[in-house]
This record gives sequence, C-alpha cells and structure tokens, in this order.
Amino acid sequence: MTSFAAKVFGRVERLCQHLPVALNTFLVFSITGEVSYLVLVEAPLEADQKKTVWSSWWKMVHLLAQYFMLGNICWNALLFLKTSPSIRGVFLGGDGLGQGWRYCYTCETHTPPRCSHCYDCKVCVLRRDHHCVFFGQCVGFRNYRYFLSCLLFMWSGLLYATLMNAEVFIVILKEGVTVHSVLLLLIPWIMLVSGQVSARAFAFAFIADTCVVGFLLVSAFFFFHLFLLFRGQTTREWYSSRRPYSLGLLGNLRHTLGIRWYLCWLSPLIPSPVPGDGIHFEVTGSLEPSRS
Repeated sequence: MTSFAAKVFGRVERLCQHLPVALNTFLVFSITGEVSYLVLVEAPLEADQKKTVWSSWWKMVHLLAQYFMLGNICWNALLFLKTSPSIRGVFLGGDGLGQGWRYCYTCETHTPPRCSHCYDCKVCVLRRDHHCVFFGQCVGFRNYRYFLSCLLFMWSGLLYATLMNAEVFIVILKEGVTVHSVLLLLIPWIMLVSGQVSARAFAFAFIADTCVVGFLLVSAFFFFHLFLLFRGQTTREWYSSRRPYSLGLLGNLRHTLGIRWYLCWLSPLIPSPVPGDGIHFEVTGSLEPSRS
C-alpha cells in the first residue's frame, strides 16, 4: 500500500512539475491564435480597405512579426529547458579551490562561489540565479542567455498583443463604463458561467485580460533581470551594494550573452561564445587562467 501511494505521489509530483510549462504553452499559442484572427478577420475595420493591396501587405507584415516572436519564444524556451545549468560535467577542484568555496553534503562535492544547491532540481547550479517555477528549472550560467532572450520576446509579444487587443477593450466599453462591461473585463469566467456573455465574447475578454496582466508581470521580470545583468549580479545578490563579479557594462554583457551579445537577441541559433573561459571565471572569479 505504501509503495502504491509513493508511486501515485511521484506521478502527481511529476505532473505538477510539467503543469506550468503546459499552461504557459497553452496561453502563448492561444494569444497568438487570437491575434492572428484579429489581423486576418477583424482588421482593417473599414470595409473598402479589406481587399486592397495595402491590406494584404499590412496583414503579411503583422503575421511575420508575430510568428517571428513566437518562434523565438518557443526556441529559446526549448533551449533553456534542454541546457542543464548544473555543475555536472564541470571540473571543480585542483588549484581553483579557494576563498568562498563550500562543500555540498547533498551532492558530495565542493562548489565555487555563486553556486548553490536547488532542492527542486536536486543538484547544485553554477551561478544560480533562481528556480523558475514557470519553466520548472533553475536559471544559471549556462542557460541565462536563453532565459533572458525568452523574456525579451515574451515582453515584446505581449506588448504587441496588448496593442492589438485595444480594439477589444474599445468594443466592450463602446456603450460606456457599465457594470456589465466592467464585470466582463474583471471576471469573464463568472459572466460566462452565468450566461451573461457568449463564448466568443468571453474568449476575447479573457485573452485581452491575459495580455495586459501578462505584459505587466513579464515587464517587471524582464527589466529587473536587465538591471541585474548591467550590474553583474544574480537575483540572490541584488540586495547587496557589493558587486565583486561585475566586469563593467560591456564586460557583463559579453560574459553573460557572449561576444555577439548585440546579435544573439535576434535568434538563439546565432553562436555567441563567452570570451575566454567563462566556466573558469564562474568557478574562480578570475578571468586569468589558473597556472599549475
């Protein structure tokens, strides 16, 4: 009985770990589908413009822009999940052992400064920033570029979707700020269940609300991590006025995003290696190679 309960608990735990990723995927594709519908069907609003050459080009540009952002979100998220930020495969020893090193009794190994154990991932993470509950994985030295790029395209995509959904808010509020329109924007689920609105009106209101709320949340995360990137800090270090690992603005950009930091935002496929030995810097805190 105990073994059966443990198996059930293990399966439920694994399901819960993948639930945030599944939910995020559903919301991203739902928003993309709704915005595509707005572009292809609802816009332009004037009837005499719907079949013009300008309308066709306008739609094509919008579709290319939104699917470029969608592709970058998905590809960066996939690479983030596939890139392990742990210390597995990293040589931690020799002359590099020094001040700031600790011993992790769970992993049974010495760990360098800025490395800490994650009890969700069950491993020590090199330059651990935080455990991202939305992806179910830690953000560390190896996958920080993909995490930040994903945040960038999520921010730009949600900004674009919010602007495109402005017409939805205009339609809902066209008769003024009434109790019905306010409730539809604030609690669309209850309005749907109570039969006050159609499924189509609910879908538009729900996705429009999701775009606004998501944009505000992602904006906070994105600009906070940009602030940390410029300062050469992690989330665990941001409250401190000391910045012993800061290499200056350009140095922090090159060390985190690679030597092609100005291009790596465009696509995760663009190679952007870290100058010198980035792992060596994370382990020793020095850009100079160790001498035996």
